[in-house]
Formats: sequence, C-alpha cells, structure tokens
Amino acid sequence: MTNPENTGRDQAGRWRKGASGNKAGKPRGARHKATLAAETLLEGEAEALSRKAVELALNGDVSALRLCLDRIVPPRKDRPVCFELPVMTESKDAVTAAAAIVAAVAAGELTPTEAAELSKVIDSYARTLQAVEFEARLMKLEKAIAK
Repeated sequence: MTNPENTGRDQAGRWRKGASGNKAGKPRGARHKATLAAETLLEGEAEALSRKAVELALNGDVSALRLCLDRIVPPRKDRPVCFELPVMTESKDAVTAAAAIVAAVAAGELTPTEAAELSKVIDSYARTLQAVEFEARLMKLEKAIAK
C-alpha cells in the first residue's frame, strides 16, 4: 500500500478527516442519490400506499399490522416514575436518597432500570450541591484572608 501520509488516507485506507478532495465535507442536509430516487418514485403515492398497508393489516398480514400499530401507538421509551425522593439540601443527603432507592427496588416498587436512572439524577444533583457548598466555603475563606 502507498504511504498514507501522501494520500490523505489512514492505515486502514479510509480518508482522514479534512484530507479528502472536499475539505468542507458533505453539505448539511445533502441526501443520497438513492434516497432522492425513492422519493421521486413514491411522490404522490403516500395515501395509496398507506391505504394498502391498512388493507393488508386488516386482512391479517402480520408485518403490515405491526407497521400500522407502530405508527398508531409507538413503543413507549420512558414513563414517569411515581417515587418520592427525600429532600436533598446538602450533598450528604444523597446517601439517604440512595438508600430510599435501594429500599424501593428491594420492595419491588422500582425496577432496577428506574433505580439506575434515578441514581443518575441524585448523583448529578449531589455534585451540584457539592459545587455550591465548595464555592460558599471558598468565599468564606477568601473573606477571612482578606481581613
């Protein structure tokens, strides 16, 4: 293989970023030729295709039925969690909140996935509280030194 430094390609033969003939890269919103061709073929046919998919679904075609149902009722990715966390006013309160989450998982009130997501929220909030507490202590020290 030729020296990649001279060709603008990496060791695997792929173009390195910014080294191709088009330094700016593909313009934002540019679409592939195959996509444009498919859109041209399907132009004005959306209603007929939709009607046919519904007819096939009503006649028992499982794939068409799944397609229609996925459009009517998309799979739910998330849901609100009805769980009351203890109030957190200091970063050390995160321990109490985490203990409440562990107890809720043990009792079957929360799924492990829900608990993991809530733990991320607690961790983020505790870090924010730590930053505020640290800043307050630092300002207090700076005022004491300045006197």
